[in-house]
Amino acid sequence: MHGAPAEVAAQGADLWLDIAVVVICITLSAFFAAAETALTAASRARMHAIEKGGDKRAGIVTRLLEDRERFIGAMLLGNNVANITASALITSVLLALVGERGVLYATVLMTVIILVFAEVLPKTVAINFPDRASLFLARMVAAMVAVFGPVLAAVEILVRGILRVFGVDLDENRSMLSGVEELKSAVDLLHQEGGVERSDRDMVGGLLDLHELEVQDVMVHRTKMQSINAALPPAEVLREVLASPHTRLPLWRGEPDEIVGVLHAKEVLRALSEHGGDGSRLDIGAIAFEPWFVPATTSLQDQLQEFLRRKQHFALVVDEYGEVEGLVTLEDILEEIVGDIRDEHDLAVQGLRVNADGSVTVDGSVPIRDLNRVMNWELPDEEANTIAGLVIHEAQTIPDVGQVFTFHGFRFEVLRKVRNLLTLMRVAPDGGDGGPPAAKPAVPRPPTATQRRRTAAATSERSRAVPFQPRPSAAK
Repeated sequence: MHGAPAEVAAQGADLWLDIAVVVICITLSAFFAAAETALTAASRARMHAIEKGGDKRAGIVTRLLEDRERFIGAMLLGNNVANITASALITSVLLALVGERGVLYATVLMTVIILVFAEVLPKTVAINFPDRASLFLARMVAAMVAVFGPVLAAVEILVRGILRVFGVDLDENRSMLSGVEELKSAVDLLHQEGGVERSDRDMVGGLLDLHELEVQDVMVHRTKMQSINAALPPAEVLREVLASPHTRLPLWRGEPDEIVGVLHAKEVLRALSEHGGDGSRLDIGAIAFEPWFVPATTSLQDQLQEFLRRKQHFALVVDEYGEVEGLVTLEDILEEIVGDIRDEHDLAVQGLRVNADGSVTVDGSVPIRDLNRVMNWELPDEEANTIAGLVIHEAQTIPDVGQVFTFHGFRFEVLRKVRNLLTLMRVAPDGGDGGPPAAKPAVPRPPTATQRRRTAAATSERSRAVPFQPRPSAAK
């Protein structure tokens, strides 16, 4: 008779022990779920900044994220072990209490408990406070990863072997985006969410684009260069220097492409002062600086570094045959970052006009990048530098006045043409200008190597007869 109460007491103790273990397992499951969510959502840049501030926990988070595959594997393994253990124990408890119906009760009860307390609740907190949650959980997560390390290594080998059978190699193409592309995407996303102003987004994007752009993409073409004939009398050279809005001017002899030096207005004025203001006594050859020639294919990032290293602001651009193609200045590169820079000497040149209906009347020589920057459009500039070049490339012909083309979501109408040069065009988002439907839509086709060379040549020649341009032609 005394054995029955003792047996009941022992069963009650076991019951409470099982319940306590279930609570512990649910708590661990919530921990693993919160840790996985918090660390995957944490900002690595923020963690790096906190680590530099002296918080060692941020360094732990950074190291965990560097081996993301193992960290996530540890969290999933711990989560599954905890959930399975809790479900098994609660099932045994309910079987002992209510019999076979306990299986159904255990399934419903554990589904609700795990869903609410081990998944939704901890993950909601973690996703709303990822950085703080990551720092709080960092040491415990690192300990769990160390404990599960051997098991994870075996599982990883097994998983990689299975994936390799199906032709999947995890070591190839770990990231579809480079660091630069990820940063640009992040800034663009912040702009869309209202966290970054458009001007700031454009500056960051321009800075990150420097390694992709070449000098020939931003240079002033030789047909727009203002240069001086070295054979002119010194007094005439002086008059041209003083009349020019630019401080640096190429000096040529014989042919305009034969650049023999660069005149700096300050040096000319200094020499003029030394000769008592008598311009006829100037030795132009002695005043001129030696010209600096750079390849047209030099990246803007490299050219910017060279400008800084040589402490110069002006360079002449040559093609693969050594022919002068144009000039590039430090200001041209900076404008790719901060936008158009104008001072009191810049020429007020109008290159495009926004119409009331949302369309844009634009000169054919306006660079696509400038139009994209002003209108916040995304016209492609990989195959052509100018608007006219883009139309010719897509149409695969030289259009006539009045022809309308539709591609890349925009309508292009040729308004004016000088010989083979498209000098004035009207551009509008397709369907947004209220105009008639496109008379001759152009279907974009992948260009061949020959077509790309012809397009580049056509783009270069089109700039020879342009009545106006989007920005001044030489450095200050």
